Amino acid sequence: MLKQVAEGVLTHQSALLQNNTVVVQGGDGVLLVDPGIAGEEMACLANDLRESGQPVVAGFATHPDWDHVLWHAELGEVPRYGTARCADFMRELRSKADWKARVAEGLPPEIAEDTPLDLFGLITALPAGSTRIPWDGPEIRVVEHPAHAQGHAALVIGESRVLVAGDMLSDLFVPMLGDFTGTNDPIEEYLVGLRLIEDVAGDVDVVVPGHGSVGEGEQIRARIDRDRAYVHALRGSRVFDDPRIGPSVKPGWEWVNDIHEGQLHRVVSGDSGY
Repeated sequence: MLKQVAEGVLTHQSALLQNNTVVVQGGDGVLLVDPGIAGEEMACLANDLRESGQPVVAGFATHPDWDHVLWHAELGEVPRYGTARCADFMRELRSKADWKARVAEGLPPEIAEDTPLDLFGLITALPAGSTRIPWDGPEIRVVEHPAHAQGHAALVIGESRVLVAGDMLSDLFVPMLGDFTGTNDPIEEYLVGLRLIEDVAGDVDVVVPGHGSVGEGEQIRARIDRDRAYVHALRGSRVFDDPRIGPSVKPGWEWVNDIHEGQLHRVVSGDSGY
């Protein structure tokens, strides 16, 4: 089911992980951002758009996590953009002979058989130096940052004053740090990402996170502050006052505590450079 969150911007939420697909209406059709995770859901989305006379003309992946680079044949053969680093990551992954088996192993068992992988990760890099998505629709600014994943980007849909946050600013997930490669600091990278998002927060009235509920108005800065507080507490191994973890966690999402505990362990033990 499509839900309007602002003029010309709708969302479709997955059942399992509450992934938010963003639909931006343009002159000749729509742009899809992070289009769902289960094959049945993506086919349903394609059908809904087709029946409403809004063909898909382009796609965008906010980052290269598996649940953000999926696609379904019913959505059509259109350009699917991402940052150059996101596209490079996916190209490297798909170059391995066993890439499909690797990806399949990481899928939740509930949807593993209903998640099409043939079109997985076929991302076209934005033109070098580009800060806009090249399509016939509202101007969409691309805010690339280093937090959480290689080539991660938030999007600012100017006319609609909507921020598409990728895997940040969620009311369900705590900040998930990126991998340590030996030369980077995932905590500092996350803080940089939050600063870059904060820089554009004054230009938007609505935030759509990769997972969870849409935020409006003062909730946007509140979510930035909450994510920053979590990351600082993680760095200092301090007491956490966060409704996304602990006994107050949303029922059914208790496993987010496991993500938190894993990150805290890595920080305390000094593993992987945190």
